[in-house]
Amino acid sequence: MSQRQHLPADERRERTVEAVIELCGREEPATLTTGRIARRMGVTQGALFRHFPSKEAIWEAAVAWIAERLMARVAAAAEGIEDPLAALEAMFLAHVAFIAEHPGVPRLLMGQLQHPRPTVASCLVRELMERYRRRLLGLLGEARRRGQLRPGLDLDVAATQFIGCVQGLVLQSLIANDVAGIVDRAPAAFDLYRYGIRADAGGDA
Repeated sequence: MSQRQHLPADERRERTVEAVIELCGREEPATLTTGRIARRMGVTQGALFRHFPSKEAIWEAAVAWIAERLMARVAAAAEGIEDPLAALEAMFLAHVAFIAEHPGVPRLLMGQLQHPRPTVASCLVRELMERYRRRLLGLLGEARRRGQLRPGLDLDVAATQFIGCVQGLVLQSLIANDVAGIVDRAPAAFDLYRYGIRADAGGDA
């Protein structure tokens, strides 16, 4: 118990964020209370608020944690891959693996976007999505320059559809109550996406 109570502040904050993301994988984020978070951490609400001034600050820290790690994961996956379509596939599979490891992530992010008025956390989610979209557009632009994409393809739509494919896998996993299974389904899902954007989409696989 003493080790729990005397963690350095930064480590306590990170463990709190990890606990929140874990809880969001099992419970509805909108109904998640600071009392529930504190119980999961084995601390009092007072101790929790020594590290976060408000519940909103916890959501902000959680979104920042997700953004940093997700962007680092997809960047590392694509690093050193010269073929832009292969890099897109590596990003896709890395993104899906990240969700399988942290099932609370999509529910947490979507929950923040559902607020009727903008919050700091919801703005951070939108910033994350824009950073992600720019990375996709960079790879799609390179694929176009190499003649790998079908003529007339709208790159903005292609980037949006990439994200939509990931979200579709997540939705299916939630319906089936099998988040881990998205890793197995991801390669086939990306094959369909690639078929829709590549220059030889009408030819053989």
